[in-house]
This record gives sequence, C-alpha cells and structure tokens, in this order.
Amino acid sequence: MSNAASNYLENKLLDHTLRNTAFTQPSGLHVALFHGTAAGVLANLEAGTLTDEVDQGGYTRKTVTFSAASNGATSNSSTVTFPVATGNYNATVTCVAVMDAATSGNVLFYGELTTAKTVTTGDTFQIAGGNLQISLT
Repeated sequence: MSNAASNYLENKLLDHTLRNTAFTQPSGLHVALFHGTAAGVLANLEAGTLTDEVDQGGYTRKTVTFSAASNGATSNSSTVTFPVATGNYNATVTCVAVMDAATSGNVLFYGELTTAKTVTTGDTFQIAGGNLQISLT
C-alpha cells in the first residue's frame, strides 16, 4: 500500500514543529475501510472527506497499533481483524485510512490497497501485521 499524510496531519505537524503550536496525540488509532474508484477516494481522504467509508455488512473501524519507527517508516504491530461481515459491504474495498477516532474524527494517513477486496457475507477482512506500512520518506 502506498501512503500519504492528510492535509489535516501535515498542517498539525508543521504547526507543532515550526510554530510551537500544541498538537495532542490521538488517544487511539483506528483503521477505516473505503470503497470506490481509488483516485476519487484518495482525493477525498486527502481533504478529510469520509463519504466513501464502508457502512454496511456489520463494518466498524478497528483499533491499530504500530511498531517503533525506523528510517522514517513504521507498520502495524499485529494483525487488524474486522468483524465477520453480516452482509455484503456496499462495494469493493479499495483504500484504507488511519483515523484518530472510532467514528468520525480526522484522517491521519491513507492509501490504496495493493489489491482491492470485495467483502461478502461471512468474509473477514484482515490486514496482517507489518502490511499496513506508513512512511514519511
């Protein structure tokens, strides 16, 4: 997955680092799944628009933790497992985002999946440990 920081996070980090403006660390990080044409979804996520988030089939965001950063990069420290789908997701999952809240909230990082995934009733969407890679390089 290629990744990018959202406008929200870029501005917060620049203000914190260069203007001595406080930036409160999120109390938890969550992975959100998005559907639709990747280019459109990515543009929405850059701007912080969440209109393409999956909202069917028993979907909920999942908590994620990351390993210590090294050489400007990090990855999820364990497998992220979404609930078994109680129905079909409303479309093929094409993108993911790291969010600062379990619902609503702000996009921090986002990216397109290497391989899009259609989730149907009974499926379990997972991101294996180490596969959600975030880089600032």
